[in-house]
Amino acid sequence: MLLTIDCGNTNIVFALHRGETQLASWRTVSDSRKTVDELVSWLYPLMQLEGYQPSDVTGAILASVVPAARRALEGLCQKLFGLLPLVVGTEAVRLGVPVRVDRPEQVGADRLVNAVAAYARFGGDLVVIDFGTATTFDVIARDGAYEGGVIAPGINLSMEALHNASALLPRITVQQPERVIGKATIPAMESGVFWGYIGMIEGMISRIQAEYGAEMTVIATGGLAPLFERATEVIDHLDSDLTLRGLRMIYELNVNKRNIDGRTRGK
Repeated sequence: MLLTIDCGNTNIVFALHRGETQLASWRTVSDSRKTVDELVSWLYPLMQLEGYQPSDVTGAILASVVPAARRALEGLCQKLFGLLPLVVGTEAVRLGVPVRVDRPEQVGADRLVNAVAAYARFGGDLVVIDFGTATTFDVIARDGAYEGGVIAPGINLSMEALHNASALLPRITVQQPERVIGKATIPAMESGVFWGYIGMIEGMISRIQAEYGAEMTVIATGGLAPLFERATEVIDHLDSDLTLRGLRMIYELNVNKRNIDGRTRGK
């Protein structure tokens, strides 16, 4: 079985795969202070509850946008599974698609993984919107090349900034309000956050397509994607497992090329 690890700024997601089937997944808060032992003591019992043992895992792949967390995650794979994970973004790991940007080494690993998975499922001329800590808009060309994109503040960051910078404004949750015009402070904030974000999404997609010069298919992924997908017509498809599927595909591409299973025994 393959273990995929998607380490973002807010959460780390671990998933087990057998072939194209995702068997189980677990999520924890992303904290670069966590040690290898803390990660092992968290993941090991969760795997056992689902009926899986460390010896079932024959390969692992990791994408991280938190450099400080990468070492502990690699250590987890070595200690619990006795293997070294492939790490997206290193020279040893091939993506299978061109990266046509000025500084490829600065592109977040998750954005490249999403591009691989989206192109495989939907073809080219795509925009992938990932609703994470930041909201990213990534452009994938007709030939599958990653062409760059846009990074905007994530909605939770925006809400936290609004609360912290304003003494009288409370914390709110993200939800679709019934009205645009709020009749009190909290409904007005909910409207500004939600419909303001919808306006940003629609405006950004319009500008991206105008600059790109062709009609594009828009894919949404990330934790808040379902909420926004229901409220706008510019999003064509919702794909919650995009990153994990992309990690599996990149692993298979590299392992098939090398004819190895990724296992490096000897602790």
